[in-house]
Amino acid sequence: MPKIKTNRGAAKRFKKTGTGKFVRARAFKSHILTKKSPKRTRRLRQGTVADPTNVRALNRMLPYL
Repeated sequence: MPKIKTNRGAAKRFKKTGTGKFVRARAFKSHILTKKSPKRTRRLRQGTVADPTNVRALNRMLPYL
């Protein structure tokens, strides 16, 4: 059985936690920040857990993470 290649784009965007969940960065933090409240921009800095519907696809893309 050959080795499975890791999807490098996904590897740069997701990290696996100790419990096996995937952590991702939040969207809408790159530009147009003046109209967003400081509370909102602070919250956007923190990571969040990926949705359970995407976990199966992530496990395929990142087999050795």
